[in-house]
Amino acid sequence: MLGEVLESRESRQLIGWLQAQEEAGKRIYPPHGHRLRALELTPLDAVRVVILGQDPYHGAGQAHGLAFSVPEGVRVPPSLANIYKELASDCGVTAPGHGNLEHWARQGVLLLNNALTVEEGQAGSHQKKGWEAITDAAVAAVAAKSEPCVFLLWGNHAQKKASRVPGLASSHHLVLTAPHPSPLSAHSGFFGCRHFSRANAFLAENGRGTIDW
Repeated sequence: MLGEVLESRESRQLIGWLQAQEEAGKRIYPPHGHRLRALELTPLDAVRVVILGQDPYHGAGQAHGLAFSVPEGVRVPPSLANIYKELASDCGVTAPGHGNLEHWARQGVLLLNNALTVEEGQAGSHQKKGWEAITDAAVAAVAAKSEPCVFLLWGNHAQKKASRVPGLASSHHLVLTAPHPSPLSAHSGFFGCRHFSRANAFLAENGRGTIDW
Protein backbone atom coordinates (compact mmCIF):
# COMPACT_ATOMS: atom_id res chain seq x y z
CA MET A 1 0.00 0.00 0.00
CA LEU A 2 2.95 2.35 0.60
CA GLY A 3 5.05 1.26 -2.36
CA GLU A 4 4.11 4.17 -4.58
CA VAL A 5 4.73 6.88 -2.02
CA LEU A 6 7.99 5.31 -0.83
CA GLU A 7 9.28 5.42 -4.41
CA SER A 8 8.16 9.00 -4.96
CA ARG A 9 10.46 11.96 -5.55
CA GLU A 10 9.41 13.42 -2.19
CA SER A 11 10.47 10.28 -0.34
CA ARG A 12 13.81 10.16 -2.15
CA GLN A 13 14.39 13.79 -1.20
CA LEU A 14 13.58 12.97 2.43
CA ILE A 15 16.11 10.13 2.46
CA GLY A 16 18.77 12.37 0.95
CA TRP A 17 18.02 15.14 3.42
CA LEU A 18 18.25 12.77 6.40
CA GLN A 19 21.57 11.42 5.17
CA ALA A 20 22.92 14.95 4.78
CA GLN A 21 21.78 15.85 8.30
CA GLU A 22 23.55 12.84 9.78
CA GLU A 23 26.70 13.46 7.75
CA ALA A 24 26.69 17.00 9.14
CA GLY A 25 26.83 15.55 12.65
CA LYS A 26 23.19 16.06 13.62
CA ARG A 27 21.91 13.53 16.13
CA ILE A 28 18.58 12.12 14.89
CA TYR A 29 16.03 10.07 16.82
CA PRO A 30 14.91 7.34 16.77
CA PRO A 31 18.03 5.51 15.58
CA HIS A 32 18.20 3.54 12.35
CA GLY A 33 16.19 0.35 12.55
CA HIS A 34 13.42 1.92 14.60
CA ARG A 35 12.06 4.63 12.31
CA LEU A 36 9.38 2.45 10.71
CA ARG A 37 8.77 0.43 13.87
CA ALA A 38 5.09 1.38 14.11
CA LEU A 39 4.43 -0.03 10.64
CA GLU A 40 6.51 -3.14 11.32
CA LEU A 41 4.83 -4.05 14.62
CA THR A 42 1.33 -3.24 13.36
CA PRO A 43 1.01 -4.25 9.69
CA LEU A 44 -2.02 -3.04 7.78
CA ASP A 45 -4.01 -6.26 7.99
CA ALA A 46 -3.64 -6.25 11.80
CA VAL A 47 -4.70 -2.64 12.47
CA ARG A 48 -7.73 -2.21 14.72
CA VAL A 49 -6.99 1.18 16.33
CA VAL A 50 -4.99 4.20 15.14
CA ILE A 51 -3.45 6.70 17.57
CA LEU A 52 -1.73 9.64 15.90
CA GLY A 53 1.17 11.57 17.42
CA GLN A 54 3.11 14.56 16.15
CA ASP A 55 6.79 13.61 16.14
CA PRO A 56 9.19 11.43 18.15
CA TYR A 57 10.54 12.41 21.56
CA HIS A 58 13.71 14.43 21.07
CA GLY A 59 15.68 13.35 24.15
CA ALA A 60 18.40 10.70 24.19
CA GLY A 61 17.05 7.17 24.59
CA GLN A 62 13.38 8.14 24.46
CA ALA A 63 12.16 7.57 20.90
CA HIS A 64 11.87 4.00 19.61
CA GLY A 65 9.43 4.35 16.74
CA LEU A 66 6.03 4.31 18.46
CA ALA A 67 3.98 7.44 19.17
CA PHE A 68 3.76 8.30 22.90
CA SER A 69 5.91 5.27 23.82
CA VAL A 70 9.37 5.04 25.38
CA PRO A 71 11.58 1.99 26.05
CA GLU A 72 11.42 0.32 29.44
CA GLY A 73 13.79 1.98 31.90
CA VAL A 74 13.10 5.46 30.50
CA ARG A 75 11.02 7.87 32.62
CA VAL A 76 7.37 7.94 31.53
CA PRO A 77 6.78 11.29 29.73
CA PRO A 78 4.01 13.61 31.02
CA SER A 79 1.62 13.01 28.11
CA LEU A 80 1.86 9.25 28.50
CA ALA A 81 1.41 9.60 32.27
CA ASN A 82 -1.86 11.39 31.54
CA ILE A 83 -2.87 8.67 29.08
CA TYR A 84 -2.32 6.14 31.86
CA LYS A 85 -4.41 8.27 34.26
CA GLU A 86 -7.33 8.35 31.82
CA LEU A 87 -6.96 4.60 31.18
CA ALA A 88 -7.13 3.93 34.93
CA SER A 89 -10.21 6.13 35.31
CA ASP A 90 -11.92 4.71 32.22
CA CYS A 91 -11.10 1.01 32.41
CA GLY A 92 -9.54 0.46 35.85
CA VAL A 93 -6.20 -0.45 34.27
CA THR A 94 -3.21 0.04 36.57
CA ALA A 95 -0.23 1.81 34.97
CA PRO A 96 2.46 -0.77 34.18
CA GLY A 97 5.40 1.12 35.70
CA HIS A 98 7.05 1.72 32.32
CA GLY A 99 6.22 3.57 29.12
CA ASN A 100 6.73 0.86 26.51
CA LEU A 101 3.55 0.50 24.43
CA GLU A 102 4.73 -2.36 22.23
CA HIS A 103 2.05 -4.59 23.79
CA TRP A 104 -0.56 -2.23 22.30
CA ALA A 105 1.15 -2.22 18.91
CA ARG A 106 1.27 -6.02 18.77
CA GLN A 107 -2.50 -6.12 19.33
CA GLY A 108 -3.30 -3.90 16.36
CA VAL A 109 -2.89 -0.38 17.77
CA LEU A 110 -1.01 1.66 15.16
CA LEU A 111 1.00 4.25 17.13
CA LEU A 112 1.94 6.53 14.27
CA ASN A 113 3.68 9.89 14.44
CA ASN A 114 3.22 12.47 11.69
CA ALA A 115 7.00 12.77 11.24
CA LEU A 116 9.03 9.66 12.02
CA THR A 117 12.30 11.36 12.93
CA VAL A 118 13.44 14.42 14.88
CA GLU A 119 16.71 16.21 15.65
CA GLU A 120 17.97 15.96 19.21
CA GLY A 121 16.53 18.71 21.36
CA GLN A 122 14.54 20.23 18.46
CA ALA A 123 10.87 19.37 18.70
CA GLY A 124 9.11 19.50 15.34
CA SER A 125 12.38 19.88 13.44
CA HIS A 126 11.52 17.21 10.84
CA GLN A 127 7.97 18.34 10.18
CA LYS A 128 7.26 19.19 6.52
CA LYS A 129 10.42 17.43 5.32
CA GLY A 130 8.59 14.63 3.50
CA TRP A 131 7.39 12.25 6.19
CA GLU A 132 3.83 13.56 5.93
CA ALA A 133 3.29 12.01 2.50
CA ILE A 134 4.26 8.60 3.87
CA THR A 135 2.27 8.78 7.09
CA ASP A 136 -0.76 10.31 5.36
CA ALA A 137 -0.71 7.34 2.98
CA ALA A 138 -0.56 4.95 5.93
CA VAL A 139 -3.61 6.57 7.55
CA ALA A 140 -5.46 6.52 4.22
CA ALA A 141 -4.63 2.82 3.81
CA VAL A 142 -6.24 2.05 7.17
CA ALA A 143 -9.26 4.20 6.28
CA ALA A 144 -9.66 2.14 3.09
CA LYS A 145 -9.93 -1.13 5.04
CA SER A 146 -13.29 -2.84 4.91
CA GLU A 147 -12.97 -3.93 8.55
CA PRO A 148 -14.17 -1.24 11.00
CA CYS A 149 -11.32 0.46 12.88
CA VAL A 150 -11.09 3.12 15.58
CA PHE A 151 -9.22 6.41 15.14
CA LEU A 152 -8.27 8.17 18.39
CA LEU A 153 -7.40 11.76 17.50
CA TRP A 154 -5.93 13.70 20.41
CA GLY A 155 -5.23 17.37 19.75
CA ASN A 156 -5.53 19.64 16.73
CA HIS A 157 -2.51 18.20 14.96
CA ALA A 158 -3.90 14.66 14.85
CA GLN A 159 -7.34 15.92 13.90
CA LYS A 160 -5.96 17.97 11.01
CA LYS A 161 -3.98 14.99 9.75
CA ALA A 162 -7.07 12.78 9.74
CA SER A 163 -9.05 15.50 7.98
CA ARG A 164 -6.78 15.03 4.95
CA VAL A 165 -8.26 11.55 4.47
CA PRO A 166 -11.35 11.98 2.25
CA GLY A 167 -14.55 10.70 3.80
CA LEU A 168 -13.02 9.36 7.01
CA ALA A 169 -15.49 11.18 9.27
CA SER A 170 -18.47 9.70 7.40
CA SER A 171 -17.03 6.20 7.00
CA HIS A 172 -17.79 2.91 8.75
CA HIS A 173 -14.94 3.56 11.17
CA LEU A 174 -15.27 5.14 14.61
CA VAL A 175 -13.47 8.51 14.87
CA LEU A 176 -13.08 9.89 18.40
CA THR A 177 -11.56 13.30 19.13
CA ALA A 178 -10.30 14.93 22.33
CA PRO A 179 -7.72 17.51 23.42
CA HIS A 180 -4.09 16.38 23.54
CA PRO A 181 -3.05 14.51 26.71
CA SER A 182 -0.20 16.94 27.42
CA PRO A 183 -0.28 18.72 30.81
CA LEU A 184 -1.24 21.93 28.97
CA SER A 185 -4.53 20.56 27.63
CA ALA A 186 -5.43 17.26 29.31
CA HIS A 187 -7.81 18.96 31.75
CA SER A 188 -9.68 20.58 28.84
CA GLY A 189 -11.43 17.37 27.86
CA PHE A 190 -8.90 14.56 27.49
CA PHE A 191 -9.56 13.45 31.03
CA GLY A 192 -13.01 11.91 31.00
CA CYS A 193 -13.12 11.24 27.23
CA ARG A 194 -13.36 7.46 27.86
CA HIS A 195 -11.81 6.69 24.50
CA PHE A 196 -10.37 3.35 25.60
CA SER A 197 -13.67 1.79 26.71
CA ARG A 198 -15.51 3.33 23.77
CA ALA A 199 -12.95 1.89 21.35
CA ASN A 200 -13.29 -1.58 22.84
CA ALA A 201 -17.08 -1.41 22.80
CA PHE A 202 -17.04 -0.53 19.10
CA LEU A 203 -14.54 -3.25 18.24
CA ALA A 204 -16.55 -5.85 20.15
CA GLU A 205 -19.80 -4.78 18.50
CA ASN A 206 -18.16 -5.26 15.10
CA GLY A 207 -16.65 -8.65 15.85
CA ARG A 208 -13.08 -7.40 16.06
CA GLY A 209 -12.33 -8.39 19.65
CA THR A 210 -10.98 -5.91 22.20
CA ILE A 211 -7.64 -4.37 23.08
CA ASP A 212 -5.99 -5.42 26.35
CA TRP A 213 -4.95 -1.91 27.32
